[in-house]
Amino acid sequence: MLSFLNPNTLARTYRDPVAWVILAVDLFPIWAVLTLGWGAAPLVFLYWLENVIIGAVTLAKMIATSAKGHIIGVLGMLFIGPFFVFHYGMFCFVHGIFVSAFANMDSSGSPGFPTPVGLIHEALLSGASMPAFVLAIIAVQIFLFVQDYILRGEYRETSVEKEMMKPYGRVIVLHIAIFAGAFAMAALGEPMWGMLALILLRAAWGVFLTVRRRLRLDSAPQLKS
Repeated sequence: MLSFLNPNTLARTYRDPVAWVILAVDLFPIWAVLTLGWGAAPLVFLYWLENVIIGAVTLAKMIATSAKGHIIGVLGMLFIGPFFVFHYGMFCFVHGIFVSAFANMDSSGSPGFPTPVGLIHEALLSGASMPAFVLAIIAVQIFLFVQDYILRGEYRETSVEKEMMKPYGRVIVLHIAIFAGAFAMAALGEPMWGMLALILLRAAWGVFLTVRRRLRLDSAPQLKS
Protein backbone atom coordinates (compact mmCIF):
# COMPACT_ATOMS: atom_id res chain seq x y z
CA MET A 1 0.00 0.00 0.00
CA LEU A 2 2.91 2.39 0.70
CA SER A 3 4.09 1.93 -2.89
CA PHE A 4 0.71 3.22 -4.00
CA LEU A 5 1.57 6.57 -2.36
CA ASN A 6 5.22 6.67 -3.48
CA PRO A 7 5.67 9.55 -5.99
CA ASN A 8 8.51 7.75 -7.76
CA THR A 9 6.40 4.63 -8.24
CA LEU A 10 3.45 6.70 -9.47
CA ALA A 11 5.71 8.55 -11.94
CA ARG A 12 7.14 5.29 -13.21
CA THR A 13 3.66 3.81 -13.51
CA TYR A 14 2.29 6.68 -15.57
CA ARG A 15 5.17 6.76 -18.00
CA ASP A 16 3.30 3.83 -19.52
CA PRO A 17 0.57 5.01 -21.95
CA VAL A 18 -1.53 1.98 -20.97
CA ALA A 19 -1.82 3.38 -17.44
CA TRP A 20 -3.28 6.61 -18.82
CA VAL A 21 -5.79 4.68 -20.92
CA ILE A 22 -6.92 2.75 -17.86
CA LEU A 23 -7.28 5.98 -15.86
CA ALA A 24 -9.25 7.61 -18.69
CA VAL A 25 -11.70 4.69 -18.79
CA ASP A 26 -12.11 4.87 -14.99
CA LEU A 27 -12.81 8.62 -15.11
CA PHE A 28 -14.96 8.54 -18.24
CA PRO A 29 -18.22 8.20 -16.20
CA ILE A 30 -17.67 11.79 -14.99
CA TRP A 31 -18.69 12.85 -18.48
CA ALA A 32 -21.86 10.74 -18.19
CA VAL A 33 -22.77 12.42 -14.89
CA LEU A 34 -22.06 15.95 -16.13
CA THR A 35 -23.55 15.70 -19.63
CA LEU A 36 -25.81 12.62 -19.84
CA GLY A 37 -27.67 12.98 -16.57
CA TRP A 38 -26.43 9.78 -14.95
CA GLY A 39 -27.37 9.26 -11.34
CA ALA A 40 -26.39 6.61 -8.82
CA ALA A 41 -28.28 3.74 -10.46
CA PRO A 42 -26.47 3.77 -13.84
CA LEU A 43 -23.12 4.12 -12.05
CA VAL A 44 -23.75 1.09 -9.89
CA PHE A 45 -25.05 -0.86 -12.89
CA LEU A 46 -21.86 0.05 -14.80
CA TYR A 47 -19.67 -1.25 -11.99
CA TRP A 48 -21.85 -4.36 -11.72
CA LEU A 49 -21.38 -5.01 -15.44
CA GLU A 50 -17.64 -4.55 -14.88
CA ASN A 51 -17.82 -7.39 -12.34
CA VAL A 52 -19.44 -9.62 -14.95
CA ILE A 53 -16.69 -8.73 -17.45
CA ILE A 54 -14.00 -9.44 -14.84
CA GLY A 55 -15.58 -12.84 -14.28
CA ALA A 56 -15.40 -13.67 -18.00
CA VAL A 57 -11.75 -12.56 -18.13
CA THR A 58 -10.99 -14.61 -15.03
CA LEU A 59 -12.43 -17.69 -16.70
CA ALA A 60 -10.19 -17.04 -19.72
CA LYS A 61 -7.18 -16.72 -17.40
CA MET A 62 -8.07 -19.98 -15.69
CA ILE A 63 -8.26 -21.75 -19.05
CA ALA A 64 -4.93 -20.28 -20.19
CA THR A 65 -3.28 -21.25 -16.89
CA SER A 66 -4.69 -24.78 -17.00
CA ALA A 67 -3.15 -25.30 -20.44
CA LYS A 68 0.37 -25.15 -18.99
CA GLY A 69 -0.49 -28.36 -17.16
CA HIS A 70 -1.22 -30.02 -20.50
CA ILE A 71 -3.95 -32.67 -20.53
CA ILE A 72 -4.22 -32.95 -16.73
CA GLY A 73 -4.73 -29.22 -16.35
CA VAL A 74 -7.29 -29.10 -19.13
CA LEU A 75 -9.20 -32.03 -17.63
CA GLY A 76 -9.18 -30.27 -14.27
CA MET A 77 -10.80 -27.22 -15.87
CA LEU A 78 -13.72 -29.42 -16.94
CA PHE A 79 -14.66 -29.48 -13.26
CA ILE A 80 -13.24 -26.21 -11.90
CA GLY A 81 -14.49 -24.07 -14.83
CA PRO A 82 -18.20 -24.91 -14.46
CA PHE A 83 -17.92 -24.57 -10.68
CA PHE A 84 -16.49 -21.05 -11.06
CA VAL A 85 -19.10 -20.06 -13.64
CA PHE A 86 -21.91 -21.22 -11.34
CA HIS A 87 -20.49 -19.87 -8.08
CA TYR A 88 -19.24 -16.50 -9.35
CA GLY A 89 -22.29 -16.22 -11.60
CA MET A 90 -24.59 -16.64 -8.58
CA PHE A 91 -22.46 -14.16 -6.66
CA CYS A 92 -22.93 -11.55 -9.40
CA PHE A 93 -26.59 -12.48 -9.89
CA VAL A 94 -27.47 -11.86 -6.24
CA HIS A 95 -25.49 -8.61 -6.33
CA GLY A 96 -27.35 -7.66 -9.51
CA ILE A 97 -30.73 -8.29 -7.89
CA PHE A 98 -29.86 -5.75 -5.19
CA VAL A 99 -28.67 -3.28 -7.82
CA SER A 100 -31.92 -3.72 -9.75
CA ALA A 101 -33.97 -3.24 -6.58
CA PHE A 102 -32.00 -0.07 -5.85
CA ALA A 103 -32.56 1.22 -9.39
CA ASN A 104 -36.31 0.56 -9.20
CA MET A 105 -37.01 1.59 -5.63
CA ASP A 106 -38.67 4.83 -6.71
CA SER A 107 -40.87 3.22 -9.37
CA SER A 108 -44.44 2.16 -8.75
CA GLY A 109 -45.22 -1.53 -8.90
CA SER A 110 -42.90 -4.49 -8.85
CA PRO A 111 -40.60 -5.15 -11.83
CA GLY A 112 -40.78 -8.87 -11.07
CA PHE A 113 -37.97 -11.26 -10.26
CA PRO A 114 -35.15 -10.69 -12.76
CA THR A 115 -33.25 -13.24 -14.80
CA PRO A 116 -29.48 -13.03 -15.45
CA VAL A 117 -30.09 -11.98 -19.07
CA GLY A 118 -32.77 -9.56 -17.92
CA LEU A 119 -30.37 -7.96 -15.45
CA ILE A 120 -27.75 -7.41 -18.14
CA HIS A 121 -30.39 -5.94 -20.46
CA GLU A 122 -31.66 -3.66 -17.69
CA ALA A 123 -28.11 -2.56 -16.91
CA LEU A 124 -27.32 -1.75 -20.54
CA LEU A 125 -30.46 0.41 -20.75
CA SER A 126 -30.00 2.11 -17.37
CA GLY A 127 -28.01 5.08 -18.67
CA ALA A 128 -27.40 6.93 -21.93
CA SER A 129 -24.45 5.50 -23.92
CA MET A 130 -24.01 2.67 -21.41
CA PRO A 131 -22.93 0.16 -24.13
CA ALA A 132 -20.07 2.49 -25.11
CA PHE A 133 -18.77 2.55 -21.53
CA VAL A 134 -19.05 -1.23 -21.31
CA LEU A 135 -17.19 -1.70 -24.59
CA ALA A 136 -14.38 0.53 -23.31
CA ILE A 137 -14.03 -1.65 -20.21
CA ILE A 138 -14.07 -4.81 -22.32
CA ALA A 139 -11.38 -3.41 -24.64
CA VAL A 140 -9.07 -2.57 -21.72
CA GLN A 141 -9.58 -5.97 -20.10
CA ILE A 142 -8.92 -7.84 -23.35
CA PHE A 143 -5.76 -5.80 -23.95
CA LEU A 144 -4.42 -6.50 -20.45
CA PHE A 145 -5.27 -10.18 -20.78
CA VAL A 146 -3.42 -10.53 -24.08
CA GLN A 147 -0.53 -8.17 -23.32
CA ASP A 148 0.24 -9.08 -19.70
CA TYR A 149 -1.25 -12.48 -19.09
CA ILE A 150 -0.46 -14.18 -22.40
CA LEU A 151 2.37 -12.35 -24.20
CA ARG A 152 4.33 -11.44 -21.06
CA GLY A 153 3.74 -14.88 -19.61
CA GLU A 154 1.89 -14.11 -16.37
CA TYR A 155 -0.06 -17.33 -16.77
CA ARG A 156 3.17 -19.20 -16.01
CA GLU A 157 3.55 -17.47 -12.62
CA THR A 158 0.15 -18.30 -11.13
CA SER A 159 -2.33 -21.13 -10.68
CA VAL A 160 -5.93 -21.82 -11.61
CA GLU A 161 -6.95 -21.67 -7.94
CA LYS A 162 -5.30 -18.27 -7.36
CA GLU A 163 -6.94 -16.75 -10.43
CA MET A 164 -10.32 -18.17 -9.47
CA MET A 165 -10.27 -16.42 -6.08
CA LYS A 166 -9.11 -12.98 -7.24
CA PRO A 167 -12.48 -11.47 -8.35
CA TYR A 168 -14.24 -12.15 -5.06
CA GLY A 169 -12.11 -9.82 -2.96
CA ARG A 170 -12.52 -7.11 -5.57
CA VAL A 171 -16.32 -7.33 -5.40
CA ILE A 172 -16.51 -7.54 -1.62
CA VAL A 173 -14.06 -4.76 -0.79
CA LEU A 174 -14.84 -2.22 -3.51
CA HIS A 175 -18.34 -2.69 -4.82
CA ILE A 176 -20.12 -3.15 -1.54
CA ALA A 177 -18.61 0.21 -0.57
CA ILE A 178 -19.82 1.72 -3.85
CA PHE A 179 -23.26 0.20 -3.38
CA ALA A 180 -23.51 1.58 0.16
CA GLY A 181 -22.37 4.96 -1.12
CA ALA A 182 -25.00 4.91 -3.85
CA PHE A 183 -27.75 4.28 -1.29
CA ALA A 184 -26.45 7.22 0.73
CA MET A 185 -26.44 9.44 -2.37
CA ALA A 186 -29.99 8.40 -3.22
CA ALA A 187 -31.08 9.29 0.32
CA LEU A 188 -29.50 12.72 -0.13
CA GLY A 189 -31.18 13.28 -3.49
CA GLU A 190 -28.20 12.18 -5.60
CA PRO A 191 -26.12 15.39 -5.30
CA MET A 192 -23.52 15.93 -8.01
CA TRP A 193 -20.62 15.79 -5.55
CA GLY A 194 -21.82 12.39 -4.41
CA MET A 195 -21.82 10.95 -7.92
CA LEU A 196 -18.34 12.29 -8.55
CA ALA A 197 -17.15 10.87 -5.22
CA LEU A 198 -18.28 7.39 -6.27
CA ILE A 199 -16.39 7.69 -9.56
CA LEU A 200 -13.25 8.98 -7.83
CA LEU A 201 -13.42 6.09 -5.35
CA ARG A 202 -13.45 3.63 -8.23
CA ALA A 203 -10.70 5.57 -10.02
CA ALA A 204 -8.50 5.51 -6.90
CA TRP A 205 -8.90 1.74 -6.80
CA GLY A 206 -7.93 1.65 -10.47
CA VAL A 207 -4.77 3.65 -9.75
CA PHE A 208 -3.90 1.19 -6.99
CA LEU A 209 -4.34 -1.75 -9.37
CA THR A 210 -2.30 0.00 -12.07
CA VAL A 211 0.57 0.71 -9.66
CA ARG A 212 0.44 -2.90 -8.53
CA ARG A 213 0.65 -3.95 -12.18
CA ARG A 214 3.76 -1.78 -12.62
CA LEU A 215 5.40 -3.29 -9.54
CA ARG A 216 4.57 -6.78 -10.76
CA LEU A 217 6.19 -6.07 -14.12
CA ASP A 218 9.24 -4.52 -12.43
CA SER A 219 9.73 -7.48 -10.09
CA ALA A 220 9.78 -10.09 -12.87
CA PRO A 221 12.45 -9.45 -15.56
CA GLN A 222 10.65 -11.60 -18.11
CA LEU A 223 7.50 -9.48 -17.71
CA LYS A 224 9.07 -6.04 -18.11
CA SER A 225 7.86 -3.86 -20.95
